Amino acid sequence: MKNRDYNYLSEEYKREEAYLRAQKRLKEIKGFYWHAFWYVLINVFIFVMIVVNSDDNIWHFGTFSTPLFWGIGLGFHALSIFGKNLFFSKKWEARKINEFLDKEKQRWE
Repeated sequence: MKNRDYNYLSEEYKREEAYLRAQKRLKEIKGFYWHAFWYVLINVFIFVMIVVNSDDNIWHFGTFSTPLFWGIGLGFHALSIFGKNLFFSKKWEARKINEFLDKEKQRWE
């Protein structure tokens, strides 16, 4: 096999792998959004049913236990999908570094 043919196949392989990784990532993100959709829908339904069937005393742990514990699970799901970049992205880091550098520069001027 010629070297040129090998490079072409190598590039095709890389593109296909990148496509498969992107497809997997899209499936993970889509799964998270479905999880969030069902979280909102079911918890609104549960809350409405509790309000309709209660004697005006909704302020107890049972009312908020499902959203609380499911919300914790949803939060961990978000962290598994978006990772630490959910809060501390590279953009945020660069912005903070520039902010600190600007403060130091003003201090010495």
